[in-house]
Amino acid sequence: MPSTRAAFHETATQIPVAAHLERVLAEVRADARTRRAERIETVRLADASGRVLATSVHAVIASPPFDNSAMDGFAVRWADVAGATPETPVSLHVVADHAAGSSGVSDARALEPGECARIMTGAPVPSGADTVVPVERTDGGTGHETHVVRVFGAPDLGRHIRRAGEDLQVGDRLLAAGTLLGPRQVAAAATAGHAMLDVVSRPRVTAIATGSELTEPGEALPPGRIPDSNSLLLAGLVREAGCELVEVVRMPDDEHVLRAWLDDREPADAVVFTGGVSVGAYDVVRRVLSALGTVDFVRVAMQPGSPQAFGRLGDGTPVFGLPGNPVAVAVSFEVFVRPALLALQGRADTERRRVRAVAAVGWASPAGRLQVMPVSFVDGSDAGAEPDGPGLRGDRPAVRPATRGGAGSHLSGGLAAASGFAVVPEHVARVEPGDAVEVLVTP
Repeated sequence: MPSTRAAFHETATQIPVAAHLERVLAEVRADARTRRAERIETVRLADASGRVLATSVHAVIASPPFDNSAMDGFAVRWADVAGATPETPVSLHVVADHAAGSSGVSDARALEPGECARIMTGAPVPSGADTVVPVERTDGGTGHETHVVRVFGAPDLGRHIRRAGEDLQVGDRLLAAGTLLGPRQVAAAATAGHAMLDVVSRPRVTAIATGSELTEPGEALPPGRIPDSNSLLLAGLVREAGCELVEVVRMPDDEHVLRAWLDDREPADAVVFTGGVSVGAYDVVRRVLSALGTVDFVRVAMQPGSPQAFGRLGDGTPVFGLPGNPVAVAVSFEVFVRPALLALQGRADTERRRVRAVAAVGWASPAGRLQVMPVSFVDGSDAGAEPDGPGLRGDRPAVRPATRGGAGSHLSGGLAAASGFAVVPEHVARVEPGDAVEVLVTP
């Protein structure tokens, strides 16, 4: 597929984060629209949680499907009990028992004056009844259909009856296409009469960590080698974004190896590289993919993660190139790749939840670049400034950098403590203790 993106040429100028993201999303959304029909599969409700809804869901039955009791008690004619008090109770004949799931209510005769039916929560309200008296307002009756119950007080007319269709009417739209399905959405679909849902097929993604220095985790480290954390990080992030991994590859800085992989790779909906995208002598990803003429290598005004690549492989597959340092990988994936993978699934929302927090300590930020700092939440009492300072609220959470060295892109150990990313605007050169910061909250 030929590229439809705007041309971004190699330049020393750093492009805004928003501009690079906009370009990425425009391309993958075009892919999602083009391949919408072939991306749909139908799954059982039990398998739908965690998937993205492909088509809108409308109610095929009303909810509730019939008038039913909201309380354990007695279904009555309100006119019969309107004057009941503890001093002057009203006695009614109990002529029926209705439990939740009972099937004979529709065939039962209508209640006559002076009659009632014992009823349980969720049971259909019998004909002729217009109110339910909670059992607590009665003497409980005798436990037999033909016996008498005394009512010591009447609720308002119509109380404690859930009316048919008061939650959903047939035809009401319940869920919009692009909704991420969770337990609540799946349960609502069941309530609306569905057993199956159309969902978007999981995008198939290949993750590649490049670098001749990378070694299998746990193995003895020869001089100059480091454990490969990037492939594990990428694989986990891809799965967390709701995608399926085609393959996870560790690749040396060798052009021949990369070209051989390109010629014989497994089909995928997207490919993500880490490492080799900057201007180093051994940045083979840049050298090989640049020759395709469909991949742009740019510098984005962001810290960490300035070097970025995006474009298409020869067959039109979207390809991302991220820096090789682990923190830069995590940040770059969060800012560019994750939103793209969600858009590829047709997700209506591609952004993380954002919260306003207070900086517990101060840290430096590079003027002119958007800083995306891995942070951890701390007790608000640890904040280094008064949390109730100008413009701040004392109930805001406090955060501090998760890594000891701040936003250093190599400080992967601190990622384990990160529970979000503080987003510091380009015009800010330093975050002071007590400053308000916006935080992308991660799982």
